[in-house]
Amino acid sequence: MTHPGLTTNSLSLHHHYFIPNYRSFSSQSQILLIPSFAKPKPKPFLRLTRRIIEPVQPRFIVSAVHQSEPERLPPPNAQKEDLLLKSQQQVSQLRNRVVFGLGIGISAGGIVLAGGWVFAAAIAAAVFAGAREYFELVRSRGITEGMTPPPRYVSRVCSVICALMPLLVMYLGHIDVSVASAAFVLAMALLVQRGSPRFAQLSSSIFGLFYCGYLPCFWVKLRCGLAVPALNTKLGATWPVLLGGQAHWTVGLVATLISISSIIAADTFAFLGGKTFGRTPLTSISPKKTWEGTFIGFCGCIVTSVVLSKVFSWPTSPLSAIGLGILTFFGSVFGDLTESMIKRDAGVKDSGSLIPGHGGVLDRADSYVFTGALAYSFIKTFLPFYGV
Repeated sequence: MTHPGLTTNSLSLHHHYFIPNYRSFSSQSQILLIPSFAKPKPKPFLRLTRRIIEPVQPRFIVSAVHQSEPERLPPPNAQKEDLLLKSQQQVSQLRNRVVFGLGIGISAGGIVLAGGWVFAAAIAAAVFAGAREYFELVRSRGITEGMTPPPRYVSRVCSVICALMPLLVMYLGHIDVSVASAAFVLAMALLVQRGSPRFAQLSSSIFGLFYCGYLPCFWVKLRCGLAVPALNTKLGATWPVLLGGQAHWTVGLVATLISISSIIAADTFAFLGGKTFGRTPLTSISPKKTWEGTFIGFCGCIVTSVVLSKVFSWPTSPLSAIGLGILTFFGSVFGDLTESMIKRDAGVKDSGSLIPGHGGVLDRADSYVFTGALAYSFIKTFLPFYGV
C-alpha cells in the first residue's frame, strides 16, 4: 500500500535506502539512517518526517534523563552527627545533674545543721516554688480538659499561704490553727471570684494547700520541735561550743539526718536495682519503676537507718530504727507516685525547669513530702522519751 503523498516514481528509489513507515514512529523517536555513499535530494516526505521527529527527540531525552536520576541520599555522616549530638546532650545533662545535685546536697546539709529560722526559711522558699509548680500543673491542658482550674489570683494566694505556714509553725510551735485559717481564706477567695465557683476549683486548691503547705511543715516540727538533746550522740561531745556544743545535737537534728539519708538511700538503691535487675513493672503511673528495684530500695533504706542509728546512738533500739526506716521508705515511694500521677495527668515530664538537670522543685522533693509527717508521728507516738 502506498502513501497518498508518494508517487510511483518516488517509490522506485526506495530499494537503495531504508525509509521507515511514518506510522511506526513512536515516542522513542527512531532516527532515519541514510547511507553516506548516496546523497539524494531530500524528498518532501523526508523533510516532513524530520520536522516531526527532531522537535520530539530532545524533549524525550531530557524527560528520560530526569526520570533516571537517582534520589538524593543524605550525607553518609549525617547519622553519625545526630548520634554525636545526642551523646553530647546526654553528657551535658548528666554534668548539670551531678553539679547541681552536689550543690543542693551540700547546701541542704548546712541548712539542716543550722536549724532554727534558717531551716524554716529554706523550707518556706522550697514550699513557695513547689506550690507555684503545682498550680501550673493544675492549669495544664491535660488536667483542664476534665475540670476547671482555680483562677490565677487564687493560685497566687494559695502559694503565699503555703510559704507562710512553715514560718508560722516555727513561730507558734503548732500547725492546726494556721491550716484552718489558711483553708478559710482560700475558700473565701474562691467564693468571691467572678462567675460561678466550681467544686473542682475548691478541691484542687485545698489539696494544694495540704500537699504543698501542710505536709512540708512537719519537717520544721521534726527538726526544730524535737529539742530534746541526744546525749548519747558521740558527735555532740566533739561539736564546737561556738556552734552550740552538745546541746546542738538534738533528737530533731539526728532524726532529720537519718530520715533524709534513708530517703536518698532508698532512691539510689531503687534506681540502681531497677536498672540492673528490674523486670516487673510496679505500677502504670510510673512505668520505669519495678518491683525488683523497689525491694532493693526498701532494703537499702532499712540498712541505712540501722547503720546511722548506730553511728548517732539514736534511737537506742534497733527495732525502732527498723520501724523508722520502713515508714521512711513507704512515705518516699508514696510521695514519688503521687507526684508522678499529677504529672501524668498533666501530660508533662517534669514539674518545672528551675533546677538544671533535675527539673522542678517537686521533682526533687516529691519523696520528702509525706516522710516528714510519718517520721514525726512515729517518734512522738511510738518512741518513749523520743527514743533517747
